[in-house]
Amino acid sequence: MNISTLGSTVRPYQSYVYAYPHKTAYRPLAERPALRALWAAEPKDALSLYLHIPFCEVRCGFCNLFTRIGAPEGLVTAYLDALERQAGAVREALGEEARFAAAAFGGGTPTFLEAAELERLCDIAEKGMGADLAAVPLSVEASPATATADRLAVLAGRGTTRLSLGVQSFVDAEARSAVRPQRRADVEAALSRIRDAGIPVLNIDLIYGIDGQTEDSWRRSLDAALAWRPEELYLYPLYVRPLTGLGRKEVREPEAEWDAEWDERRLRLYRSGRDHLLAHGYEQVSMRMFRAQGVPATGGEDHACQTDGMVGLGCGARSYTSALHYSFDYAVDMREIRGIIDDYVSRPAADFARAEHGLRMTGDEARRRHLLQSVLQAEGMESAGYRARFGADPAEDFPVELARFAARGWLDPGAAPGRLRLSPEGLAHSDALGPELFSPAVRAAMAAYDLK
Repeated sequence: MNISTLGSTVRPYQSYVYAYPHKTAYRPLAERPALRALWAAEPKDALSLYLHIPFCEVRCGFCNLFTRIGAPEGLVTAYLDALERQAGAVREALGEEARFAAAAFGGGTPTFLEAAELERLCDIAEKGMGADLAAVPLSVEASPATATADRLAVLAGRGTTRLSLGVQSFVDAEARSAVRPQRRADVEAALSRIRDAGIPVLNIDLIYGIDGQTEDSWRRSLDAALAWRPEELYLYPLYVRPLTGLGRKEVREPEAEWDAEWDERRLRLYRSGRDHLLAHGYEQVSMRMFRAQGVPATGGEDHACQTDGMVGLGCGARSYTSALHYSFDYAVDMREIRGIIDDYVSRPAADFARAEHGLRMTGDEARRRHLLQSVLQAEGMESAGYRARFGADPAEDFPVELARFAARGWLDPGAAPGRLRLSPEGLAHSDALGPELFSPAVRAAMAAYDLK
């Protein structure tokens, strides 16, 4: 996790910080604390609910998510049975006052489930957990091959407000290079079905930095996505991670020289894509996320990811309380993942009433998480909110880091008084800035993790 440099410039692509701390910092919890005790004193009036489906029809070459390819006969049913048992145990632990302000189905690929199975998944969220899917924003991830009309009809009918489609590239050769077998014609057909289903918000995921991708081909993918007028677009840099298809396939020498060239190319493609979307009326929400101007809010504004808890169901989900982040075991290797899934589906309900793997959130870790999850958003952070929670100004808690960011031009000097906000260049370097805010303890735990 040491910060390396490209010439005199910090390398821009070090780690995608989508949650802090990462699961590789989690460890088995010897005391296996009861969920009832963990949640007893927690605010539970604006929780987020996440249901994890660990199945995909194919695993892309860049993917290091917790998922397996396909499911033997009976496994999906067994998984939903276990999810239902877990929901019962977790809801009992939360108590009657728990209220959900947002919900999401992720994976894996939730739309790997057939229509009737998706109905059951929604029932688990509603009847099992008490989430009113028709009244809160519900986001669901999908792939082109599984975004079928019958599945989309179920999702639309159960209140889905956002459908995120993993396209990655509209150029067939680039999709093959990323080990994602798909044809543009099939992607376009899936997008047509999604629009016909009437789900309010369509998000399209695209990736830059793929082998063979040029600024021209990147622009063609962007324009193909814009033709569908998606309410949101996510632009992801390609990462080649250990134990993934690309990680096993790619051999480049010398590594340092290749990294420097690739960093420069990804940064150039990012800036090109960002400017193209801004010119087409999108606003930048974070380094990755762009939202069409004028898109109405879908609700859930009363949930704040920095402070409100999250309840995760499924063997790849994580849950957050103010004192502990916890989940089941984590793996990337397919064989290890299959073993964890097999263990999950065999568990009795009582086994779901305790936390098994996790990380205790000290005051320092809570401060780092709050700052990370706030400042990596384009709107930045009001220092007053941070000060009200922690009794100090962020500049008092992180003087060295913030001074370093300012010296690099990553902070916006024109931000309103009391607001900490990144400059455009700071947003571009989010994947370098984020890791610099990791605590020494988390860095050490991640470095010591035995990848599997």
